[in-house]
Amino acid sequence: MEYTKLGNSDLTVSRICMGCMGFGDAKNGQHSWTLNEEDSRKIIKLGLDLGVNFFDTAIAYQSGTSEQFLGRAVKDYALREDVVIATKFLPRTPEDISSGISGQEHIERMIDQSLKNLGTDYVDLYIYHMWDYSTPLYDIMEGLNNVVKAGKARYIGISNCFAYQLAKANDLAENEGFAKFISVQGHYNLIFREEEREMAKLCREDNIAMTPYSALAGGRLSKAPGETSKRLEQDSYAKLKYDGSADQDSAIIRRVLELSRSRGVTMTEISLAWLLTKVSAPVVGATKPHHIEGAARAVDLKLTQDEINYLEELYVPHSLVGVMAQNTPQSAGENHVWSVGNQKIGE
Repeated sequence: MEYTKLGNSDLTVSRICMGCMGFGDAKNGQHSWTLNEEDSRKIIKLGLDLGVNFFDTAIAYQSGTSEQFLGRAVKDYALREDVVIATKFLPRTPEDISSGISGQEHIERMIDQSLKNLGTDYVDLYIYHMWDYSTPLYDIMEGLNNVVKAGKARYIGISNCFAYQLAKANDLAENEGFAKFISVQGHYNLIFREEEREMAKLCREDNIAMTPYSALAGGRLSKAPGETSKRLEQDSYAKLKYDGSADQDSAIIRRVLELSRSRGVTMTEISLAWLLTKVSAPVVGATKPHHIEGAARAVDLKLTQDEINYLEELYVPHSLVGVMAQNTPQSAGENHVWSVGNQKIGE
C-alpha cells in the first residue's frame, strides 16, 4: 500500500479509501445489497490487513448503521490513532427549516450523532455531504469551524459541489479565519470525467485532495460487457447515473477489458490505476473480499502514458447526473432534493 498526505493537512492516508456505503442494516436503509455486521467486519478487517487506513461513511448510510458497524470494527481491529475516519452530514430537511433549527445547530446535532454512532470522540475528516442552497454559507462554515475548534473533527471536506462553490467557501473561510475544506469528494471515474473541467484544476492549484466516489461506476468498470451482479441489477441509483450513457460508455469499458487482458490483471486494477494518476485516494466500495483486494493491487499497477491515452481518447461530454443534477437552487427545500433513486438518502 502507498500513502499520501491528504491535501493541506497532516493526515496520512492510504491511496485507497474504503467506502462504507455497502455496510449497514438493509432494513434501515435504501439499499438491499448491503452487508450485515458480521460480513462488514470481515471486509473492514481485510482492508486493514492490506494497509488501508482510510474509511469513508456517512450518517445517511442505512440510518447510521454503517457508522456503527465501522466504529465497532475499528475499535476491535485497530488503534484509533492509526485510522483515518471520514463521515458526512446532509443539509437541513424542510422540517428542520420550518422548526427554526439553524445551520449551526444542525451541524452540531449531526456531528454529535455521528460520534455516538462511531463510538469515538472525534472524526478525522467531517464532510459536508452536498451543497445546502437553503442555508447561508457563512452559517455552514462557522458551524464547521465550531466543530473543529471543539475537537470533534480534525479537518473538514466537501462533497457534491461545483468548483466555484468550493472556491467561494474556502475564500470566506480564509477571510474569517475559519477552517478550510482540505478535500472534495465528487463523482469521477473513467466514464464520468466532468470533474476535469474545473474542479481538478482548482484542486491542483490549491492542494485540495480529490477523493472521488463511484470510482468503478457502480461496478461497470470492473465487469466485462454483459456480465452482471446483484448490485448492478438492484442499485437503482447507479442505474440513474449510468444507464443514460451506457452506449457511449461501453466503448471505453471494452478498452478497459482489452487492456486488463493484455496486462494480465483485472478490470478493477486497470480502472483504479487510471484514476490513481488523477486523484489522492478514490473511495472504493467493497462488499466482497476480492473488491478490496483488487483495489489494493491497483496501487502497485503503473500505466504507461500510451495506455492512459488509449483509455481516455473515446470520452465524450456527459450531462450532470445523480445528486449534482437533483440538488439545485430551484429544487432546494423540496422533498426529492436529497434522494437516491426514488428514496430519500437515509430513509
